[in-house]
Amino acid sequence: MVAVIILNWNGARLLEEFLPSVVDNTPEGMAEIIVADNGSTDDSLQVLQEKFPTVKILAFKENLGFAEGYNRAISMTGHEYTVLLNSDVSVPRGWLEPLVEAMDENPEIGACQPKILSYKKPTEFEYAGASGGFIDRNGFPYCRGRIFGAVETDRGQYDTPIPIFWATGAALMIRTELYKSAGGLDKMFFAHMEEIDLCWRIHLAGYDIAAIPASRVYHLGGGSLPASNPRKTYLNFRNNLLLLHKNLPETDLRKTLLRRRLLDTLAWIKFMLTFDFANANAILRAHRDFRTMRHQYTQHPERNLLHLPMSRTNILTAYYLRAIRRYSKLPRNTDQ
Repeated sequence: MVAVIILNWNGARLLEEFLPSVVDNTPEGMAEIIVADNGSTDDSLQVLQEKFPTVKILAFKENLGFAEGYNRAISMTGHEYTVLLNSDVSVPRGWLEPLVEAMDENPEIGACQPKILSYKKPTEFEYAGASGGFIDRNGFPYCRGRIFGAVETDRGQYDTPIPIFWATGAALMIRTELYKSAGGLDKMFFAHMEEIDLCWRIHLAGYDIAAIPASRVYHLGGGSLPASNPRKTYLNFRNNLLLLHKNLPETDLRKTLLRRRLLDTLAWIKFMLTFDFANANAILRAHRDFRTMRHQYTQHPERNLLHLPMSRTNILTAYYLRAIRRYSKLPRNTDQ
């Protein structure tokens, strides 16, 4: 049995648009559909009660954030598998079965994701996850089908199921007990990159993560903060540094953080030269808060026992200097 959990915050209109596909195309008897409401002040709860009577509601009194909202919801469920599904995701018939089959047949897989396509442009991959995620040698995430802002058209080129580094939180299936034993999503991240951190800990626990493109879903994306929003810039820079600090082996940590400090300084200079002072300041705040927050983490020795297959690619060089815009054009043998 699968718990399909959708986290909602003031998303009544999204629920009305996207939840019907989940209800209609999720097999009865295979899954329980749950909406965890993060203290909404709109009419979300009324919409759920009146229009979706078969959906279970977990109502929280306040906005706990993406991470803690899911942690709280999953602590209240007990199914073998859990799907973390964004409220702006539409699913077709047959979306869930390939994920369950992959997990049932491969006990070494701790988590997996479907192929993520754009809701507005269904022939294109969607930014948040595409057909499976990786991180480069400096900790920058990218995907099969998306490098930075360059999103590819889906022509079936990434339909092979493969091991990946991280699965997107837009549609992430995980073994429920593994989610709990790994510590769940880190609430200190609040939002952005917390699923990559969780996936890293899943690897450290000895499990694989897979992309299962036989399953596909359609993600609207951009439902929280636009890419140019300084709040998003702040969270992405801060959380990426926390991600590296928490999980990298000690032998790699110092030199990686040094490179990141230099690269982030270049990003700050770019914002300053374009008079985008709000985003430039967001980078400064991200580094300041990282220096404070990192002391709150206890370093676990198991992170030194497994050297994860971080890509040897420098995705910044590939994208900006070599003008590579497609995953298939990246140097071979960098991810697998």
